[in-house]
Amino acid sequence: MKRNFTASITREGAWHVAQCLEIDIASQGESEEEALSNLREALALHFTPPVAGALPDLRPIEVEIGAA
Repeated sequence: MKRNFTASITREGAWHVAQCLEIDIASQGESEEEALSNLREALALHFTPPVAGALPDLRPIEVEIGAA
């Protein structure tokens, strides 16, 4: 499935920064093309469902909140 997003590209020193405007994800590269390619990869990873290798060990914790 393909979906379109809007990328904002800025320059910060020697780097080009590509940021997705719809989702808070950004990436960088030495050229605009590299920054956009890296942003595409970051977005694809963002939408890839996680695969758990092992179940985590869940434990309750108690935290005291408030001024003393």
